[in-house]
Amino acid sequence: MQLPSTFNDLVTEADQLGLYQKLILQLNKDFLYANIDLDFHEDILPSSLKLMLHETVYNLIQEKFAEYLNLLYIVDVSEKEVKSLNGDDTIKLAEQVSFLILKREWQKVWYRHKFK
Repeated sequence: MQLPSTFNDLVTEADQLGLYQKLILQLNKDFLYANIDLDFHEDILPSSLKLMLHETVYNLIQEKFAEYLNLLYIVDVSEKEVKSLNGDDTIKLAEQVSFLILKREWQKVWYRHKFK
């Protein structure tokens, strides 16, 4: 599996395969497991998804770091990838972590679709 390198590539690929809504459902499921009060509507626009996810991750980093770590654990984001990010700018870090979360969720949805 070749993972998308940008948010737009990821959304385009998910849309082309008809899996965008399943990606949203997977995000909702993992956020619920992480006990984070965020529920994306299945028809959310990609731009709104990106903004809401970024804002949520930023707030978790700033105010609820334990919940942030729990979310990364539940989503199963690579610890190595997160540690490789530059944490000097929290806004940029939150954007990069948001994309890592989306990439990992996309992997789950893609594999489930491919091997069902």
